[in-house]
Amino acid sequence: MKEVVLPEFLSKRLEEIYRKLQDEYQRVAGELDFSCDGCPDNCCDSYFLHHTYAEWAYLWQGFRQLAEDRQQELLARSQIWLTECDKALARDLRPQVMCPLNENGRCVLYQHRLLVCRTHGVPATLIRPDGQELRFPGCFRCQEIVSARHPASQTPQVARTPLLQQLAALENQLLEGKRHLLPKVRITIAGMLVDGPPALP
Repeated sequence: MKEVVLPEFLSKRLEEIYRKLQDEYQRVAGELDFSCDGCPDNCCDSYFLHHTYAEWAYLWQGFRQLAEDRQQELLARSQIWLTECDKALARDLRPQVMCPLNENGRCVLYQHRLLVCRTHGVPATLIRPDGQELRFPGCFRCQEIVSARHPASQTPQVARTPLLQQLAALENQLLEGKRHLLPKVRITIAGMLVDGPPALP
C-alpha cells in the first residue's frame, strides 16, 4: 500500500479553497446576523461523512504535528466514538456523538478541520452533477433566524458547488487522473484517524 501524501502546493490550494469558504460563510452569517456564540448546542456531535483523499491526507498533516501521547489519546477516543456510532446505526438511528477532536467546545485540529465542518451552520446550496439542486437550511438556530427575519426566496446562501468543483479538481490532480479507478472515500473523521493516513494499492 502507498500512502497518499498531499504535496505542499496542493496543501496551499486546499487552504485557499477553505479561505474562500470561510469568506462565504462569514458573508452569509453577517447578512443573517448569525453567530454560534452562546448556542446551547454543538454541531460537532453531527454525523458527517467525508469523501476525498485530499482532505483525509490534510487532516493527517495536522494530526502528525501533535505529540505522540496526544495522538494516542485521540486515537483511543476515536475508537470509542466509532463504537458508539455503530451502536446507533445498528438501531437505525443517526448517530449523535461528540467528535473525538472536540475539547471544551473547540477542535483540537481546528486549522486542519474539513470542508463540511467549516460550512455547517448557515444555509447552503449544492448542484449535483445530474443538475439537481440540493438545499441545506443550516443548523436549528440559523433556521430560527431565517424563519423570523427572511423570506425563503431572499435567504442568503453559501454556494458550495464552485468550491466543491475546485476540491474535485485538486483531488483528481492528487490522484493523477485515476480517481475513477480507486476506492471511493466515505468515512468519518474518527474513521480517518483510526484507519491511519489514506493509502492506495
